[in-house]
Amino acid sequence: MRYMLMHKLDENEPLAFDPSPQFIERMGAFIEEAQKAGVFLAGEGLEKSSKESGRITADKGKVTVTDGPFTETKELIAGFALLEVRDKNEAMEWGRRFVNLFIEEGVYVEVDVRRVFEFPEG
Repeated sequence: MRYMLMHKLDENEPLAFDPSPQFIERMGAFIEEAQKAGVFLAGEGLEKSSKESGRITADKGKVTVTDGPFTETKELIAGFALLEVRDKNEAMEWGRRFVNLFIEEGVYVEVDVRRVFEFPEG
């Protein structure tokens, strides 16, 4: 089954979107390990909301378009990883290990681990 790990960072935190070379190296090693384990399907980091971003919202039929930066939002989705794992426990374990990379960097992070909806085979 597939799970999506989405991590959120605070754009106001200086280290959040400006990772150190050591962090990039540790993240690369983590992704390589997940690839070798056969669980990593895809993943990317995202730029700050001040860099070529927009938000489209719809409420009761009214559509609103806003350009970044999203100053009213403290925590933004900063990246994702799509994993193919046996169960939620395995997804959570990869998520914990992912969080540890940020702990070592001294950056606050929040990771949502969500199962990907799959249509029943018919």
